[in-house]
Amino acid sequence: MALSRLLLLYMLASEVRYAETKPIDFVCSRSSRRAMNIVTEMQTALNECNCSTILPTPVLLPCTELHVASWERKSHHERRQDISASLRYLFEGVKVARPLGRAECASVLLQRLEHNINGYLLILTHLQLNEQQEPEESPELSCVPRTTLSLSTVLLNYRRLIMGKLERLMMSLESRCLPQ
Repeated sequence: MALSRLLLLYMLASEVRYAETKPIDFVCSRSSRRAMNIVTEMQTALNECNCSTILPTPVLLPCTELHVASWERKSHHERRQDISASLRYLFEGVKVARPLGRAECASVLLQRLEHNINGYLLILTHLQLNEQQEPEESPELSCVPRTTLSLSTVLLNYRRLIMGKLERLMMSLESRCLPQ
């Protein structure tokens, strides 16, 4: 019980330092992007948990498949919509899978994952793309959704999304950064 509270306190404190990140800072700083990617930390914490990694309800996995040629043909706006759709579906699945009011290690990790996903969604939402803005439509997934009951699988797919599609989008926007 004490370990769970300590873990919760640490996780919440680590989220606060990214609360004021501006989208352009996120784009221009690879170290900020690496620091915000908490998946490795979470996988380590999950391995140290003495609880089940099986979730009570299935979670929709984010679309992580990346066909480079077709991805490069998409506009920045389309790429952002693709990533945002995956993050939103994952966010909703994690929220439903997290039992409220429980201080179990897995529940604390799911809460932290929720906060991290929300941070990425906020950055993507406020990111100025300087393209002719297409009307905001309800985003669609770029893959046939799969579900899982495994928290480890959720984290693995989340990592692929962050390190794959999101990182490629950020690298394509780095030309907008001012030289340091």
